[in-house]
Amino acid sequence: MGAGKKVKNVAKTTKGKVKETTGKAVGNKGLEVEGRGEQAMGDAKQTAQKAKDTLKH
Repeated sequence: MGAGKKVKNVAKTTKGKVKETTGKAVGNKGLEVEGRGEQAMGDAKQTAQKAKDTLKH
């Protein structure tokens, strides 16, 4: 996996976790859901990139 893409995907997942936790802490369901969505996107992109890398080798 390209290092730059890996960092971006992990950062997106981490950002999503922070948003979800913040949303839970302040009682903001919208922020909580948005955070879960970002986590899912980051995880999906990581999985797709790993699959691409596996097929290259």
